[in-house]
Amino acid sequence: MTLQQLQYVVALDQYKHFVRASESCEVAQPTLTLQVKKLENEIGFKIFDRSSKPIQSTPMGHLFIEKARQIIREVESLKELVNQDKNELKGNFRLGIIPTLAPYLLPVFLKDFVDSHEGLSLEVKEMQSERIMEELDKGSLDIGIMATPLAHRHLREIPMFYEPFLVYAHPNHNILKKSIATSDDMHQNGLWVLDQGHCFRNQVLNICEKREARAVERISFDSGSIETLKNMIKGHSGFTLVPELAIGPQDQTQVRRFMAPEPAREISLIVHHTFTKELLLKHLRKSIQGSVPIKFKKNNRFVTVQWR
Repeated sequence: MTLQQLQYVVALDQYKHFVRASESCEVAQPTLTLQVKKLENEIGFKIFDRSSKPIQSTPMGHLFIEKARQIIREVESLKELVNQDKNELKGNFRLGIIPTLAPYLLPVFLKDFVDSHEGLSLEVKEMQSERIMEELDKGSLDIGIMATPLAHRHLREIPMFYEPFLVYAHPNHNILKKSIATSDDMHQNGLWVLDQGHCFRNQVLNICEKREARAVERISFDSGSIETLKNMIKGHSGFTLVPELAIGPQDQTQVRRFMAPEPAREISLIVHHTFTKELLLKHLRKSIQGSVPIKFKKNNRFVTVQWR
């Protein structure tokens, strides 16, 4: 049994396809197939059920693959610990970020951060929260940026800032007649929310303490975009909650802040507990914190809204 064979098995489980797995490992497909078969012969059971399309792990294979992931992660962490240069940031890293944050946060820090660290390369992907957690646990991602707390036993959270929720409403909505919003205002009809799977949706519903009601009774609409929700409200009716970074100068007349302490989402860097690039986390956190308003720092103005 070799580390390379374990890497082939993990890649095959991830891609569910021999050719794509071999391409990801930069080896010929027959080589990967042969090594996986050789490993199965050595351990005495099938890791994969090749009769299913796409291929799936067997029950024993699933346990084997999870252990293989753990071994690979520990070996990589050991290499990083041995080779880590305390004064330089180098390497390729995969970063996942939730869709309700990516369009507003990435443009204000990412280019300057990468330009300031020439030896660093980031592969950035938008993902929903549960998938970020899954990919971090599997080792397919190195760093996540998402709403916390998570209370995940394998993942470490490094809080960065607290982003307030604001009410965004149609120009004629009653909420805008007030100078400040309260929790009682959230019981009005016409709430629009994101579709299933977004942590932001869960936070909005937790603030409103109710199930959503369609703003227009003859329209059933699921959206994964805050900007789309804003445009629908502007063109139809109703209201929603949006994170403050999503508010532009053109939106000011359609928003109201909450009475203090304001509901807010905690935004953190997330890594697996075996991640050792502390210098990278330090610089990334500093860059992001320097790109958001100073008022986003935790104080008695905010109360963190849970999503799990």
